[in-house]
Amino acid sequence: MSNKTIIFSAPSGSGKSTVVQHLLGLHPEFEFSISATSRAPRGTEKDGVEYYFIEAGEFRKLIAGDAFVEYEEVYRDRFYGTLKKEVERIWAKGNVIVFDVDVKGGVNLKKYFGDWALSVLIVPPSTRILEQRLRGRGTDGEEAIRERLEKAGWELDFARGKFDVEIVNDVLEDTFRKAERIIDDFLSKP
Repeated sequence: MSNKTIIFSAPSGSGKSTVVQHLLGLHPEFEFSISATSRAPRGTEKDGVEYYFIEAGEFRKLIAGDAFVEYEEVYRDRFYGTLKKEVERIWAKGNVIVFDVDVKGGVNLKKYFGDWALSVLIVPPSTRILEQRLRGRGTDGEEAIRERLEKAGWELDFARGKFDVEIVNDVLEDTFRKAERIIDDFLSKP
């Protein structure tokens, strides 16, 4: 099982993090990959727990030093990425790395890891349901919801055909079962 990775990607509100948390609870050999970011911590976030918080200038130095498996400048001076040392840390324990990343990151990680990775795209059943889910969270204003919906359309267009598996998250329990079967099949392969 060593050196395997599982990549989950989805537009915001599709249920990706819920599926990832479910699978982490079933598999003690899974370890969540902590991403690096140049943004400041929010609320009670702690360095090395939710993210590795790295100042933008230092982030650029790490990019120049080839320290990342993948990275992206999402906004000016707002970087996100996966440190090679994070991958090495998890594999050194013999664990399977689980990624919860945006679709661009998911595509880049799949390119990097190739057959050592299973890439899974979680898809909402429709734009209307995605909008209901985003509104149901109660965390975003009207403009933010509109932006997330626009981005979701772009992400789904970009991602189609670039992931090993797509799971439509309509009924959560069904989504859990599908994800479990897909993961079990992947892990059983040499």
